[in-house]
Amino acid sequence: MSKTAARTKAPPKEQLPQVQEPRNPGTPLDLDLIASLQANTSAIERRAATLPGRRSVKKDHQAAWLLRAISMIDLTTLSGDDTEGRVRRLCAKGRQPVRAEILDALGMPGLTVGAICVYHDMITTAVRELQGTGIPVAAVSTGFPAGLSPFHLRLAEIEESVKAGAKEIDIVISRRHALTGNWQALYDEMRAFRAACGDAHVKAILATGELGTLRNVARASWVCMMAGADFIKTSTGKEPINATLPVSLVMTRAIRGYYDLTGHRVGYKPAGGISKAKDAVTYLTLIKEELGDRWLRNDLFRFGASSLLGDIERQLEHHLTGRYSAGYRHAVG
Repeated sequence: MSKTAARTKAPPKEQLPQVQEPRNPGTPLDLDLIASLQANTSAIERRAATLPGRRSVKKDHQAAWLLRAISMIDLTTLSGDDTEGRVRRLCAKGRQPVRAEILDALGMPGLTVGAICVYHDMITTAVRELQGTGIPVAAVSTGFPAGLSPFHLRLAEIEESVKAGAKEIDIVISRRHALTGNWQALYDEMRAFRAACGDAHVKAILATGELGTLRNVARASWVCMMAGADFIKTSTGKEPINATLPVSLVMTRAIRGYYDLTGHRVGYKPAGGISKAKDAVTYLTLIKEELGDRWLRNDLFRFGASSLLGDIERQLEHHLTGRYSAGYRHAVG
């Protein structure tokens, strides 16, 4: 076995025991540390370009990676035409993400997605449909996707979503704070959002495609973690540019640096534009190499996705049968 194959060998396919990482309590804001953060764009892009080009995961190892990826998907619907029927179908897909005969053949009966992600108005429906499954409901909040509603309403939206049963809250930061270098304001905002979430875990969406530079991405990542974010997340999925490998490299290295400094593990969620199984494997390779195996569990890593699951299911069927099936056989919702 080559060194590359050994590095990318997947963990066993058995169901993972539920592990809950202690929450990140945050730290005081260190403006000197924030000011010292830089990003070498050309070096970051060169490193990111190596990930899909020289990694090869095949056969059983690929199937194991894809099964792991399913358990990390925040299966999402965030459309203006969402209905209760659509959310019910999405929850059914979350409970049974791959056809039962495929999971049985792969020795993974009972596999589910990591969460169901919806707008506030659909929380009650999702909670009802997922009762007894252990799958949490995640809600987008704080004036998603722009984050420009009045501050007191953004806090109230978080509180209402928690009251409705959401266990995870995906908040959007005020991009203007990062663009103008007002890190104290971003820290104070994030602390307030964290407090409003109570026991619900908070994912800070940086909207990296609107932050201008990778240096801003690094600094915003650190500020949100210092303010107590449980996860940092790339995008709302509504920006022209969403999750990319260079941005992910910057954010995962910020997570690693924060862990080295504080001992607190923060999760990572790339979202938007990840629709192919091969892309999921590339992102998991990045996580394994930059953060290590502990982050390869769904309490510390999630994909924000909708169509990704359908392609993974097609790849798993091909692994078993040698044939690609039509996409309509693996409808998501």
